[in-house]
Amino acid sequence: MIQQEEINRMRWASRRGMLELDLLLEPFVSSCYRELSARDRERYKRLMLCEDQEMFAWFMGREQPEDADIAAIVTQILEFSRAQSKT
Repeated sequence: MIQQEEINRMRWASRRGMLELDLLLEPFVSSCYRELSARDRERYKRLMLCEDQEMFAWFMGREQPEDADIAAIVTQILEFSRAQSKT
């Protein structure tokens, strides 16, 4: 089971230097992180090591991550965000 401490760490790591990223990442962690598979949690942790400018380009669709694991978690976050905006 996922510990609240880990969720809190990821929520803190999701607070970036760009508001646009904060608005994507923080709701994803709050709503989805607990249910992610161990592999997806590791992907998310790796994503948090990336530069804000890289992430911004990926989330805006200007570029694709070269790393397939990073691309997979970016896709999940974008799908979550799109679903949230429809509700």
